[in-house]
Amino acid sequence: MRDVLAEWRPVIDESIEELLPRTIDEEYLTAFFGEPTYRYQPAAIQQALADPIWDLLDRGGKRWRAILFLIIVDALGEEPEEYLHYACIPEILHNGTIIVDDVEDEAEMRRGREALHHAFGTDIALNAGNAMYFIPLKIIDRNRSDLDDGQRLDAYEMLTYELNRTHLGQGMDICWHNQQEITVDEHRYYEMCACKTGCLARIVARLAAIVTGQSDTVEQQLARYAEEMSIAFQIGDDILDIEHTLDQAGDFGKAFGNDIREGKKTLVVIYTGEHAAPADVARLEEILWAEDNTDDEIVAAIEIMQGVDAIEYARERAQELAASARGHLDDLDLEREPERQLREFTRFVIEREA
Repeated sequence: MRDVLAEWRPVIDESIEELLPRTIDEEYLTAFFGEPTYRYQPAAIQQALADPIWDLLDRGGKRWRAILFLIIVDALGEEPEEYLHYACIPEILHNGTIIVDDVEDEAEMRRGREALHHAFGTDIALNAGNAMYFIPLKIIDRNRSDLDDGQRLDAYEMLTYELNRTHLGQGMDICWHNQQEITVDEHRYYEMCACKTGCLARIVARLAAIVTGQSDTVEQQLARYAEEMSIAFQIGDDILDIEHTLDQAGDFGKAFGNDIREGKKTLVVIYTGEHAAPADVARLEEILWAEDNTDDEIVAAIEIMQGVDAIEYARERAQELAASARGHLDDLDLEREPERQLREFTRFVIEREA
């Protein structure tokens, strides 16, 4: 899977650059956004949009959502290279959500460097992040010759539906980590993940089905595959944050233990809240609620979680979701090799090390 990601990532970046160049000029603005009523100022748009967006993109990221889109297209018997601009849609959306999430979470770091609102200012970060929600609509609009009216309408309606649900998920997540007590249950956590993380993955699968002209049944089966895989991914991400912290104990600083520092109610935390001794739960809630945490407090929180095998429980749930995701591929008539890659993807999102 890593080889597939490494092969496609530079191709995706080149395609994003065709849609959003590193250097903005008046010709591009007119071609992509339409004739100005009076006059654009490319230099201002460069500083407010292109510079912060490419600053974030150049920091890394696996581009797995865009690559998953291409694998699904391949599995459906189409040529992935013909759909590169559509593959950029979920990747642009994902990075837009990252920028806005970091502002809302008051995050210090992103991909090893200052979060964009610290590097460029909150106003520029929010404007750039919000712009990335709307650029995908222009991609669909600009490719009118590829899609018929029904496909374009389906794509617009799908994006509206899924993006609305991402904000439901983010709203739940924000509310929970602004509460001291661990009051969330497991199924509400899954729903939050299905909205916040799952909707972007559903966009990947549903868009691939729409632009290649698949039936509603195929679209929904692929959407369920992507949704359950992405919940497994989120649980895996929560576990990874803890494991990185343990690996770097004593020398991790702000880069690790982020979920605990931000008071996140992850599945590991939720399970601990339901199974640990009351005194331990109270101590965990105290650490999660603190304005700032010492390294020792981070380790103490993790030890409370380990005491009830919460990390292993979360890993088992992620594996179950991944297996269920693979099951949604069983009845689809997919090309053999890309189908194998889709199945492997469900394992990669749990077993990855970064």
